[in-house]
Amino acid sequence: INTEVESIVFMDTKIMTKNKIEKNSIGFPKNQGLYDSSKEHDSCGVGFIVDTNNHASHDIVKKGLSMLCNLEHRGAVGADPKAGDGSGILIQLPHEFFKKEINHFELPDQNEYAVGVFFIKKNEQLKDKVLKKIEQVCAAENIPFLGWRVCPTYEDELGWSVKPTAPYVYHLFVGKPDNILEQDDFERKIYVLRQCIDREIMQLGNKYYDQFYIPSFSSRTILYKGMVLSDQVGTVGNKLGFFDDLSDNSIVSSFALIHQRFSTNTFPTWSLAQPFRMLCHNGEINTLRGNINWMNARHSILKSEKFQDDMVKIWPIIKEGQSDSASFDNALELLVLGGYSISEAMLIMIPEAWQNNSLMDEKLKSFYEFHAPLMEPWDGPANIAFTDGKQIGAMLDRNGLRPARYLKTKDNKIIFASEMGLIPVEEKNIISKWRLQPGKMLLIDLENKTVVDDDKIKKNISEKNDWQKMVQLSQIDLNNISSSEKSLRIENKLSQFELLKANGYTQEDESFLMNPMAHTGAEATGSMGTDTPISALSNKSKLLYTYFKQNFAQVTNPPIDPIREEIVMSLINYIGKRGNILDINSSDYSNCIKVNQPILKEKDINKIISFAENNPKTIRVKELDITFKKNNNEKSLLRKINALSEEAEKNVNEGANILILTDKNISKENISVPDL
Repeated sequence: INTEVESIVFMDTKIMTKNKIEKNSIGFPKNQGLYDSSKEHDSCGVGFIVDTNNHASHDIVKKGLSMLCNLEHRGAVGADPKAGDGSGILIQLPHEFFKKEINHFELPDQNEYAVGVFFIKKNEQLKDKVLKKIEQVCAAENIPFLGWRVCPTYEDELGWSVKPTAPYVYHLFVGKPDNILEQDDFERKIYVLRQCIDREIMQLGNKYYDQFYIPSFSSRTILYKGMVLSDQVGTVGNKLGFFDDLSDNSIVSSFALIHQRFSTNTFPTWSLAQPFRMLCHNGEINTLRGNINWMNARHSILKSEKFQDDMVKIWPIIKEGQSDSASFDNALELLVLGGYSISEAMLIMIPEAWQNNSLMDEKLKSFYEFHAPLMEPWDGPANIAFTDGKQIGAMLDRNGLRPARYLKTKDNKIIFASEMGLIPVEEKNIISKWRLQPGKMLLIDLENKTVVDDDKIKKNISEKNDWQKMVQLSQIDLNNISSSEKSLRIENKLSQFELLKANGYTQEDESFLMNPMAHTGAEATGSMGTDTPISALSNKSKLLYTYFKQNFAQVTNPPIDPIREEIVMSLINYIGKRGNILDINSSDYSNCIKVNQPILKEKDINKIISFAENNPKTIRVKELDITFKKNNNEKSLLRKINALSEEAEKNVNEGANILILTDKNISKENISVPDL
């Protein structure tokens, strides 16, 4: 242990002084010692300014940069005072600016082309090969390649630890194919192209993929971001910014979405600076590991009328090693391009507290209930500002543990941010100001030039379909399944004491932990603390479960009070086949069983088995025996786990959609694989 601690201190010193520690392809140091790059978290400042009449001006861009500068205190600097955690600005595509700048190829009319922003490692030989490969992918996808533009950058103000990692910034211009008429379809095709490019460069090897990243690729928006301080993004006053473009008066937009990153216990990288392609985020997605696993598990069932045959080209939707915000952005992008409006997609991914809310409209509650098994909540303290170029808005999660305030002015501006006062506004020019509330949304529709309040957004969505009927067709409530008269499973013959021993529990566990929980329905509490060593350091044999701790909010969050915060808590789970989230017309219903809490009694298991026997076309259940003969062979456990994996896969391929792991056969001769 001491050796490990010394190596961590040494590693940290190297980062602070030389910044030469070996990094992986996404910019984090490679996993070593007790450091694991997947455990990264961040907390930041977000905001936007928008003209609700969709009037584009350079003033909006300037004010966005000023807001960004005034969010500096929400960022952080390290030993290098000019090295921040990253910041950026997302604006509308400035057609007049590019028309003026581009003279080596013909630029099509507005909305008839898209611009991709590329970070490429500074190496002339590698860069040329990367650019050529990208052009080849454009040709393969039948998207007209128009040309490249080198985005001018000013690096003198960058910190000494940042300069070695600063990439080339290139703009790729591609035209709209003749067979695509709608701009939404063009955006979808560009997304497919971006995924194909990313995969092709990855296959060239790490030396090409290192520092390679596509910040944005769209016919509507463009992103300027990097591992720079908030006052280094664009030119503010007499101080030159990293992106010279932003000082040009022909750079106009009707909105500016800004973000100043504060990465808590993380290593800043160019790619993880925010905003991302559709959003910026302050907070943490605590359910991230599960969200990514579920997205990967949907690989086989995701089909889309919008993507059709291109569906196979977009995997992986979420790449390993990204931050929680980047992963959320990828999933949101998929839903929006798959046919949902961005407001609807946000409500599906961050639903407000609906299960225990007796005051909520039943139609809206049915909307949330229908989508609950299709997309798991991306939960965590979250303040998210988002845009798809057509609409811009912001939303808080159900707990509302992140600050978010906004004001409306007489000259049709809305300023939203983590706090007020980012740019001066005279009080007489303010129509209203308020804070974003838990589960509520602020939305500006740029196409229709309207501000849509939260009630209207949710009323429109709740009346879009007969959600109640759709819930009835797709979900089976366990409480509505009739009980089976007979026990359908074998009973164990061991005594209570023998069962405790066989499962690794002590009499102390039973008397001090389990009995109080069984009698009172609450965990036993004590005031003297515990001197028990954590399982990894104990010389006693411990339950596998004790090696794992709850993974919840890492920074600046109060502990959850399950009584006062009951309205935002839910234990509802869904068992069985999940539906296709991209089936926006709901043409194929998949039945799953809804359970009100994750701990099922024996009679509940019997209900499920009995229902499956009577409805084989809806639910098919298979039991897997997880016990094996006791012997001294140390590989017995591994062999059993491998055998169970193969058996599970075989059963699923044969049509089973619920698997029950059973240790009912545990005995003096048979021991069990730990259920976990």
